[in-house]
Amino acid sequence: MKSPIILALDTKDLATAKSWIEATKESIGVYKVGLEFFLKFGSEGLASLKNDFQIEVFLDLKLHDIPNTVGGAAKSVSALNPKFLTVHASGGSEMVSAAVLAAPHISITAVTILTSLSDEDLFKIGFANNARESAVSLAKLAVAAGARSIVCSPFEVSDIRAAVPMEIDLITPGVRPVGVDAGDQKRVMTPDQALAAGANYLVIGRPITDLAKVSLEAMSAGAAKILSSIQ
Repeated sequence: MKSPIILALDTKDLATAKSWIEATKESIGVYKVGLEFFLKFGSEGLASLKNDFQIEVFLDLKLHDIPNTVGGAAKSVSALNPKFLTVHASGGSEMVSAAVLAAPHISITAVTILTSLSDEDLFKIGFANNARESAVSLAKLAVAAGARSIVCSPFEVSDIRAAVPMEIDLITPGVRPVGVDAGDQKRVMTPDQALAAGANYLVIGRPITDLAKVSLEAMSAGAAKILSSIQ
């Protein structure tokens, strides 16, 4: 079984990121590089990771701007050839389509509702519907605009799975193994629960990377344990 785990490389240190990859590469399928890393190291840093380890990358930039700007940004990173590139579905159909047209070889990945937001938070922002209804609507909009993958909370994944074609990859953050603190995530499930609900990939960060504070061996064992629990 190919690993469904996407490990979040949430660090501002290039050497640390490389040590984490080295420790977990037997258990991890894709590595997530977000704004924290990309703003510091840019394209060269990402290329260094890919060249050293031949890994697949989830480039989590959450692009959200006018269509022309997002299309230009997607084109700028297209040569890096990440497996996934995130945009905010709430940017609208034209924006999502601009990213798809600019980087047709990349799975443009539409982020629906952030897992740090509760229903109450959404209503305060001005959303008319709760997280579940809003996420489904945004997922359908993004897929119609050409997105090939969707990021959503595990609590919305079953409804989105029923609303979009099976070939669309569903990626769920907000995944925590049993006994691990939820941190700043408000809508979480265990890895088993998220996969059973219809997720294709699970984004996991601190439950694995925090183990590096003990040792890289502990981190390696922790990643392997999570993978074995869902195989």
